[in-house]
Amino acid sequence: MTRQSFLSLALMLAATPLAAAEPLSASEFERYVTGKTLYFGLEGTAYGVEEYLPDRKVRWSFLDGRCKDGYWYEDQRMICFVYDDQPGPQCWSFFREGAGLRAVFENDPANTVLYEARQDDDPMLCLGPEVGV
Repeated sequence: MTRQSFLSLALMLAATPLAAAEPLSASEFERYVTGKTLYFGLEGTAYGVEEYLPDRKVRWSFLDGRCKDGYWYEDQRMICFVYDDQPGPQCWSFFREGAGLRAVFENDPANTVLYEARQDDDPMLCLGPEVGV
């Protein structure tokens, strides 16, 4: 390849935009997560775990044994979660990345990004309600 043809090819590739990854649709997300327990990390540290149950039901924990039940739905190509203790939806864009998921929090101007750290087929650990004297 001559220098000129190499430069022409390089300029052509630079001018061609790379296809941006599309977020998962609701059906793609549902196929991937249903029946699984996914552990998420944030900037290299453990962040939380979510169990994906049938009928788009979920159970979330910040790895402290306290669990929140909720459900998810699709809204404008985002996956939105509503939990029992929070009336407003929390919407995320999910992308397949490598062997797992990348999740971008769309309600946050700083766009918190979580990564799937591992998955399990076993239910997550949830402690019972706090009982005190």
